[in-house]
Amino acid sequence: MLTIKEYSVELIQDPFGILAGQRYEFVCDLDVPEEDELYSEQGVYLRVIFLKDGADSRIVKYDFYERTTDRYLDFDMEPEEEEELTAFCKEHAQVEA
Repeated sequence: MLTIKEYSVELIQDPFGILAGQRYEFVCDLDVPEEDELYSEQGVYLRVIFLKDGADSRIVKYDFYERTTDRYLDFDMEPEEEEELTAFCKEHAQVEA
């Protein structure tokens, strides 16, 4: 389960028109328990590119980073975490649009 402490969302432009719809960039600060393999004393954040095209909404890409160093962390989400993140992004992209 992902615990998002804070987030920011921004509508981003697609100058090449590669993907139809609207793209959003989410930056989510995560609360990661010490016993989790993703844990870092520096903190962890998630950068998400989210596509919203009518009724179709999906995560295009996501990456984990260490907060203070911006070092990329090579981790994948579990399918249920990805579903939870998709629902979060879908809800907050509507609010922020």
